[in-house]
Amino acid sequence: MSDDSTTDRDAGREEIDTTLAHSARMYDYYLGGKDNYQADRDAAEKMIEATRGGVRFGARQNRAFLLRAVRYLAAQGVTQFLDIGTGIPTSPNTHDAAREVVKDPHVVYVDNDPIVFVHSSALLGAEGRTAALRADLREPATVLEHPRTRDLIDFGKPVGVLFIAVLQFLEDADDPWAHVATYLDAVPSGSHLALTHFTHDFNPVGAAQGGKAYDKASARMSARGRAEVGRFFTGLDLVDPGVVQASRWRPDGPVADVPGGHPWMWAAVGRKP
Repeated sequence: MSDDSTTDRDAGREEIDTTLAHSARMYDYYLGGKDNYQADRDAAEKMIEATRGGVRFGARQNRAFLLRAVRYLAAQGVTQFLDIGTGIPTSPNTHDAAREVVKDPHVVYVDNDPIVFVHSSALLGAEGRTAALRADLREPATVLEHPRTRDLIDFGKPVGVLFIAVLQFLEDADDPWAHVATYLDAVPSGSHLALTHFTHDFNPVGAAQGGKAYDKASARMSARGRAEVGRFFTGLDLVDPGVVQASRWRPDGPVADVPGGHPWMWAAVGRKP
């Protein structure tokens, strides 16, 4: 890591507020992780109650989708990835899944949160051709032109652009569709978009109640429907089976039928023609 990265990491530690529930730490709690605090656990339990425990199953299925999608992209010849809104690192991660298929993947992990940056810098610093950037996905130019991005990503070759369970934390006024389109404009034909998004389609009441757990957290949640999620793939060729529940996108085995579970997340992969 450069001196600038070290300075950012130290500043990140100073900015961490453990009394405010944080979306990344709540997600860590859903996954059974230990990088969370009481405020995170209290807020997460409200979401768990509202979804009848389904959010925990959904979070695990969301993570499993990420690994399946990355392996799929690597099998299509994609060897470099922009993982945007990565959250607190969890093993296995994007580079681990890619390495199952290709020898030397390049991965840039991006998140604007100081907590995530501290964890990512500590855990990914020794992982070879990976980099952790502290940047806001709503500022694509900052991400795309960052020296570490340019060092690791060859924009003349296909790139896997990943937005896993992060766009739900952007409101419509942020125009997340435009931001995603900007990233896709920067990558060549043969690149792919892999995306998951929290939805209210299957249980509007539960989604609204659960979403309140984020009202006083670090970021509010905007649940979106299947059609809205599909808009992110405008101009792309959707990979079969299209926009489906995360657990039903090319599953490795039988899909568990858990009440309140996997319907909480839409997932899809699309290829840039």
